[in-house]
Amino acid sequence: MDKKQFNFQNMISKYGIVAVLILMIVGMSIVKPSFRTITNFLNILTQSSIYGILALGMTLVIISKGIDLSVGSILAMSAVVAASLGQTSTATSRLFPNLPELPVIVPILGALAIGTLCGVINGGLIAFTGIPAFIATLGMTTIARGFAYIYTNGKPVSTLIPGFRFIGQGNFLGVPMPVVIYLVMILITWVLLNNTRFGKHVYAVGGNINAAEVSGVNVKKMLLLIYTYMGLLAGISGVVATARMVSAQPGLAVGYELTAIASTTIGGTSHSGGIGTIWGAVVGALVLSVMRNGMTILGIHSYWQQIVEGLVIIVAVILDMRKNARKA
Repeated sequence: MDKKQFNFQNMISKYGIVAVLILMIVGMSIVKPSFRTITNFLNILTQSSIYGILALGMTLVIISKGIDLSVGSILAMSAVVAASLGQTSTATSRLFPNLPELPVIVPILGALAIGTLCGVINGGLIAFTGIPAFIATLGMTTIARGFAYIYTNGKPVSTLIPGFRFIGQGNFLGVPMPVVIYLVMILITWVLLNNTRFGKHVYAVGGNINAAEVSGVNVKKMLLLIYTYMGLLAGISGVVATARMVSAQPGLAVGYELTAIASTTIGGTSHSGGIGTIWGAVVGALVLSVMRNGMTILGIHSYWQQIVEGLVIIVAVILDMRKNARKA
């Protein structure tokens, strides 16, 4: 009897969030038939793609017992750089008037370089100075956002080349391109975390940093790589966000870091370190996206949506703490 109860508790702990997602989808489909259309489901996936990509990196960060509060600002900075390098020659308010029209790969690489650089700085500060991740990334939040405003003089950057429109609004075999990019990053991150030495060391650092060092893990190098990868993913999200809107502005993605943290927390990644999965982060992002989409269809005001999302985050953390207390 005890064994059955134990197995049941394990099943709930492992797959409970999937059951919640299914119940939400079924419930909304019954209440609002317009919810269960293919178009709406693709819309949900597209909406979750930007902060879903951030959640993938945040999962690695939180597994390593860290936090990154700067990803929204890094996304915005990457986005405005990408947009400034991707304006058409006929744009009325070009950020660089004398710059020739560039192929789309150039602004993409520019955004990825900015995101990666910010990640390297975060990881370097945390690994080599001993500054807590909370403080280091909080500082990067204001620095990156400030640079984004200085870079654009506080103005939006628009009128981008057609290549951006395809990335944000095109499709591949009927699947929106933002979703395709999201799926590719899910696969890459899953392989990194589950099938490489890097992934094993991420869990080791989060599980017990002292034991990881004793066993030969280069903890400083790992922290640098983890936050660098988080910065790269923020750059990719910046490209997707720019392409979706075919423009960018320095106030973009405010609060996205909290959504990324919420997604991975709801998906079962423990803030105590050493526990978390990529599929959990994906499901967590879908839960938030379905919840937001459903409340919008039901006509619930966005202010109330924020309150509900906040309550969901609190409940997820409480459940995580109780689960870890039982294990202890």
